[in-house]
Amino acid sequence: MNYATLKTELLCLGAKAKTKRHLRKTGAGPAGGSYFVLPNRSLVQIPVVGHFVQNSPFSIIEDSDVLYLFKNSGKVCEIQGVPTPQFYGMNTSDGIPMWKIALIHGVDCLATTVDQTCIHWRHNLQCDFCGIELSLKHHSTITRKSPEKLIEVIQAARAENRANHITLTIGTQAGEDRGANILSETTRRIKEEIDIPIHAQAEPADEIYLGKLKDSGVDTLGIHIETTAPDIFKKVCPGKAMLDFEYYEKIWGHAVDIFGKNQVSSFVIVGLGESDESILNGAKWMASIGVIPFVVPLRPIPETPLENAIPPSPERMIYLYEEVGKILKENNLNPNKNKAGCVRCKGCSSVDEFVIGY
Repeated sequence: MNYATLKTELLCLGAKAKTKRHLRKTGAGPAGGSYFVLPNRSLVQIPVVGHFVQNSPFSIIEDSDVLYLFKNSGKVCEIQGVPTPQFYGMNTSDGIPMWKIALIHGVDCLATTVDQTCIHWRHNLQCDFCGIELSLKHHSTITRKSPEKLIEVIQAARAENRANHITLTIGTQAGEDRGANILSETTRRIKEEIDIPIHAQAEPADEIYLGKLKDSGVDTLGIHIETTAPDIFKKVCPGKAMLDFEYYEKIWGHAVDIFGKNQVSSFVIVGLGESDESILNGAKWMASIGVIPFVVPLRPIPETPLENAIPPSPERMIYLYEEVGKILKENNLNPNKNKAGCVRCKGCSSVDEFVIGY
């Protein structure tokens, strides 16, 4: 069985499932899914909610505490569900449910949005696929996570071996640092108490702020352009598009110089209306600078402008992953050497599955 193909099919099509697992329904990135492990130990976040899932040929059926994946009426394989962490049932010292502070992504990545507000939402310029402030609307998180609260949650998660690396994201903030200062201070406080690899994600900011992130203890950095088609960028990400591609290129270059090879990445979403050519040209552009293009299929999130969009076909994603795998190899980039965050977790993308030769 080709598990790279199977994982990609599941990312694009999802699976019908009756699950009591904790779902991340909204947020700034891929949501509406649960994490499962395939027989080859590959992790995949399978969409289980959303209109498109109802047309999926896949289903997950539990029989005597064993999970089976079916395609149409045929059994494909046994899969393992990633257990819900015990700390989700705990509160911080001031009574806030810990799952409102941070969630487990994958098996052992603790992730949080340090500040859940975004300046682009204030001006109705938010990205069409993003649900970051919907989490506040539905009371599934709190606005600001203090370092002290995060340290409590990290310690609880580590006590059950569920936090071996951390992802810190942030809604874009006002000011030229765009949120880097908050991420730097949060990272510094965490690293004073806990030795753990940390991945940070933020809009591009000038070199001085990249240096602050590195000095605070950030190990890997995500600067996400989302799409490399200029017309789609302006349409789908009107706030982010106020920074042009040349600025992204400049800041990516500084980031690679500061954080090192294989430690800088950018999400590239497939399914926003772009061409395959723009995806592959963008991947070549990023890789030539030293940035890992973390290619993911669109995940339509309810209550966003793209809630009724259809994710790309598995066939399209497999072709793109094969080509991006070649691009990474040609530029001597290896996602498996990334220290923390989404690229290390791998649950939402098959990009690492198609890098041959390492």
